[in-house]
Amino acid sequence: MDAAADDARTHLLGLERPALEAFVASLGSKPFRARQLMNWMYKRVEGDFASMTDLARDFRAQLGEHAVIRAPEVLSRHDSADGTRKWLLRADGTQAFEMVFIPETDRGTLCISSQVGCALDCAFCSTAQQGFNRNLTTAEIVGQVWLANRELGLEPGGLRPVTNVVLMGMGEPLANFRNVVPAVRIMLDDLGFDISRRRVTLSTSGLVPQIYKLAEETNCALAVSLHAPDDALRDELVPINRKHPIAELLEACWHYIDEQNGRSITFEYVMLDGVNDQLSHARALTRLLRGKPAKLNLIPFNPFPGTRYRRSPMSVITAFRDELIQRGVLATIRRTRGDDIDAACGQLAGRVNDRVRVRLGDKLAHAMGPRATGDVAVGDVAMGDVAMGDVAMGDVA
Repeated sequence: MDAAADDARTHLLGLERPALEAFVASLGSKPFRARQLMNWMYKRVEGDFASMTDLARDFRAQLGEHAVIRAPEVLSRHDSADGTRKWLLRADGTQAFEMVFIPETDRGTLCISSQVGCALDCAFCSTAQQGFNRNLTTAEIVGQVWLANRELGLEPGGLRPVTNVVLMGMGEPLANFRNVVPAVRIMLDDLGFDISRRRVTLSTSGLVPQIYKLAEETNCALAVSLHAPDDALRDELVPINRKHPIAELLEACWHYIDEQNGRSITFEYVMLDGVNDQLSHARALTRLLRGKPAKLNLIPFNPFPGTRYRRSPMSVITAFRDELIQRGVLATIRRTRGDDIDAACGQLAGRVNDRVRVRLGDKLAHAMGPRATGDVAVGDVAMGDVAMGDVAMGDVA
């Protein structure tokens, strides 16, 4: 079958259970067929309808004509000396994105992407320097987990190679809300990948309205890119802070925990030499987080070509962590993995062509001054509805 005909078929990996049941019904079959399909797709990671032997032959023929199970195409794979594995995946003719698998003795964590590039312009992140091309579809997001399970040799009834999924790859997940949330639901669905809600983590730079909406839509772990203890510094490192400052962001985080009956929010904090790594910064963080359901994950900065930042010395990171713990804030140091293949945190770049290079920090600074409140339209950047001209930043359903 040619590519045009393939594209006309329904991509089943992008359908939540009710939508899959509706699709099956449209073919004249009963809802239990959808459950059988989900078992084959997610428990057996089978992509060939002809191999689904407990489905009726005529139903399999209908599926072959009207549907497809297709994961992103692998363009390349790189294996790290520490066991980390990175894949470059095709988004379309010229665009590519990355996913990373990080094996541990007690778990296997898959880091997946939600966009081709990113428009959030965080100063220390390689992805942000690539510009932004487009959102990934739900099928492309779910397809990463499906593909990783196949690549890593999932056997029906056997141990899962992927036990944890983190949306910490390329892109801002909450800027692709309408595609990310269905994907998360499929990961959590007991007929889908059936991963515990505490083992699916969505990481955001701080799109506050979408955090509130996320609390209504699904139930997964939340990680927040904090990276600074005060607005002045965070404005520089994470430009979206100029729209949603720290106090507003933290209020949304505590609301999310209350609504989801969660344990804690993980706050990510990249350690930048001489920038945000002083003990005074640690003490300021304790004033923000002490007594709250919060855990601070300190991330040694991973350099990339052209960056002006340097990694804090390990002695400084350790002293920073100890200061936090002594003052009553739970803090850990993330062990760097996959840096020899540019697969470590903040290093994913993919291949972003035909990009919109939005310098969000410059746009916000020019139009808003040092601080602004409310929904503000900034030239082509309307951050209240989170839409960036032709760039779908916050594709909120």
